Amino acid sequence: MKIFSSEEIEAIRRFTLKEQGITARQFIELVGESLAIEIISSLVPGHRLVVFAGPDLNGAYALATARHLAIQGFHTEIYLFNINGNRATAECVAARDRMREEYGDDALTEVTGLQFSMPDLIGDVTVIDGIFGTERTTPLSGGYQSIVRYINEMKPRVVSIDVPSGLLVDSVDGLINRNIIHASITLAIGMPRVAFFMKENSELLGKWKVVPVDYSSTALERAPWRYRLIEKSDIRQLVQPRDPFASKADCGNAMIFAGSYGMLGAAQLCAMGALRGGAGKVTVHAPRCGFYVMQTSVPCAMFECDRGDLAISEIELTRDYKAVAIGPGIGTADATIEALHSFLRIANANSRPLVLDADALNCMSIRPAMLDHVPVMSILTPHAGEFDRLFGRQPSSYARLLKAIEVAHQRHIIIILKGRFTAIVRPDGKVYFNPTGSPALATGGSGDVLTGLIAALLAQGMRTEFAAIVGPYIHGLAGEIAAEKLGVYSVTATDVADCIGAAFKRLFIND
Repeated sequence: MKIFSSEEIEAIRRFTLKEQGITARQFIELVGESLAIEIISSLVPGHRLVVFAGPDLNGAYALATARHLAIQGFHTEIYLFNINGNRATAECVAARDRMREEYGDDALTEVTGLQFSMPDLIGDVTVIDGIFGTERTTPLSGGYQSIVRYINEMKPRVVSIDVPSGLLVDSVDGLINRNIIHASITLAIGMPRVAFFMKENSELLGKWKVVPVDYSSTALERAPWRYRLIEKSDIRQLVQPRDPFASKADCGNAMIFAGSYGMLGAAQLCAMGALRGGAGKVTVHAPRCGFYVMQTSVPCAMFECDRGDLAISEIELTRDYKAVAIGPGIGTADATIEALHSFLRIANANSRPLVLDADALNCMSIRPAMLDHVPVMSILTPHAGEFDRLFGRQPSSYARLLKAIEVAHQRHIIIILKGRFTAIVRPDGKVYFNPTGSPALATGGSGDVLTGLIAALLAQGMRTEFAAIVGPYIHGLAGEIAAEKLGVYSVTATDVADCIGAAFKRLFIND
């Protein structure tokens, strides 16, 4: 599903009106009906309904929604903010007039002055927030700011239309949360917004859901985009059924450089991720202290012994592996840093894409010159802390995403920025948000499993840019399945690895 900016959404809306031969008012009525249906399905019995409508497009949606609620027998108190009596757009005025024609002049209160008495929002109240949506491009100020603060202070249940009023979808930095509606539910019109995927906005959005809108398929197809939400159908197209005559040689061989004294579990989990991910052969290179641990805990993987007793001191390829992953649990010993730097110089010369995770990234943050030798189209899989150590501290999730876009383009690499909605950032500036996952994944070793899984996909011949999308999706799905079985609090990274197979199976089950 493509994700568009405010300007692009408006262009799609106008194209849709022209193609379908309908007026803006008719379109607003269709959206209002869809919103009303969704609101009714989630209403809390006994709650008063209070509608706040702004003077622009979102206000028109709110008024149309209120009218459709009235048609279904629900009484609403409606407040339309039309300061000085001349701020409302033609679409908003039309929605206001229709409400009055059908339900009388007292159907709504039109606020034309800066001073008015806000309704009582204490107790069993649901506020339908339609003050401003995607059309708003500047922070709230003055009276609108006071209205939002009052609503937040009263803490009613809030259903926001499109976006919580005050949240700017195309520029989310520098906003003050108390000047933005804190929604319980956000009903996005037609598609999600980039702001929905930023950690800082979770308390503002509450639960969010996309309300389907019949936008022009031609407009959606033609419109330029930077962001996209991965869908199950996308992954199905990329994961091919295994050839019934396949042998382990056909399924590729993956080499994993992982582990050090006290962190051999990372090597084990990475190997399990690769094996569950379908790699034909998996070899783990680790220090001598890992020999018995790896041979007994992951007998399906081969072991290659480093000359170092406690840490990896040599990173070399003794044969031609289809995929190479480096990092889980390797530590940041001087010998390991030197070995990684030497290897990257060779790998870069050979144009061999790598999967670099965890301590490989921490080693590079200690010696930033290594970044210059990372082969093009390599996959880096940092969480927020690892990213900031490597590329500089970022003030917010959005700033971090923009920095990732910049770095991926400059260095022609793929960055998997891990989080609730993991962002897969490609060198061409395209960003894919991964929808799967669970808080159950917030456990040590989960990222190591992901690294192994991505290496397995590469070993089986999947293109790098596709493996970077499929890996997080399957990993997140495995986390969901593990949580279903064990509960969110009790899932371990081993459980996630064990559920990878079930995740692949679920991929091909029709919803």
